[in-house]
Amino acid sequence: MNIQRHPLRATAPGTRREVTSLHFGVRGSGPKAVLQASLHADEIPPMLVAQHLRRALEELEGAGRIRGEIVLVPSANPIGLGQRVLEQPVGRFDLASGENFNRHYPDLLERVAARLDQPPMLDTRGNIAAIRALMRDECAALPVLTQLQSLRQILLSLAVDADTVLDLHSDNEAILHLYTTPTLWPAVEPLARALRCPLALLADGSGDDPFDEACSLIWPRLAARLAQRSGKDPDPILSMACVAATVELRGESDVSHELARTDAGALVRYLTLRGHVAAVADVVDPPFTPMALARPLSGSIPVAAPIGGVLVYLRELGSHVAAGEPFAEVVDPITGETVAVASPVDGLFFARDARRFVAAGARIAKISGVEATRSGKLMSA
Repeated sequence: MNIQRHPLRATAPGTRREVTSLHFGVRGSGPKAVLQASLHADEIPPMLVAQHLRRALEELEGAGRIRGEIVLVPSANPIGLGQRVLEQPVGRFDLASGENFNRHYPDLLERVAARLDQPPMLDTRGNIAAIRALMRDECAALPVLTQLQSLRQILLSLAVDADTVLDLHSDNEAILHLYTTPTLWPAVEPLARALRCPLALLADGSGDDPFDEACSLIWPRLAARLAQRSGKDPDPILSMACVAATVELRGESDVSHELARTDAGALVRYLTLRGHVAAVADVVDPPFTPMALARPLSGSIPVAAPIGGVLVYLRELGSHVAAGEPFAEVVDPITGETVAVASPVDGLFFARDARRFVAAGARIAKISGVEATRSGKLMSA
């Protein structure tokens, strides 16, 4: 294992921070995978999963089973880890700018496309290698003025040339679920089954450029540009040069060695399937579970509290609820008024707020429906 430390731009003298990345295998000798944990620094389960994954990768490296390079970022956000307000961690938003740590990653499309005056006269693998080299160059040349910009540049530079990128998060309270694109879903579906993940939310761009989409969506867009220039159909191999997904490892309090060990094992199984880890012929893995529900992210409906008060859930996470069915209620502790909260669609109740006293208008839950009903920015703030 090779440990690398990447210093962030300091906000003031004496305020040094750094990102640590763990590198397994040999760079350039095969495919590359990048897994990072807790970009939202108050989402703890991914950091524990990363520790179990680290041990597994050390054993695999010792056995000579790592193909190419696997990069693990065990704690992706030193800025967020250092933020506390009145003893409460604030790891989702940068206090200096108010920006979400998993939004506004640089889109390298125009920079790279400008350097591709014509399609490289190479085979597909050669095209991918040449474009990745351009991506590395353009990422290194990004302007960096703030510490948050330097964090984004460092994380993107580690992953921009990868074949597989998994961004590990957790929701407030939730069942295990993941996000990816419709094009990538066939390649990501085995990951959902390995994790026993019951829900996948799909979108060709969720809005505001989260990390996984900055890594993956540039490829189909570049393929479309090159196809337009050549008059041919987009190359499907080029379009899927980076398979990326955001994995939500249940809720923020779902922290246990048993869960983390199981999740790390599932990630290794997926890395093996993707060719990053050499399989062992005499080892029989447990069968993959049935396919997850794959639904449009635009059909995932956030639900707000109708009044302020005590929040009581009537249905458990993972329940299928009907449109108009009450799944929670809010109780005004002064007047005694109780207002039911009904599901806006027939769907899966997959995430909810951990707080039990809420303000009027606060988002309290997410229901995943089958029909695409929203547009624009599809992710929460």
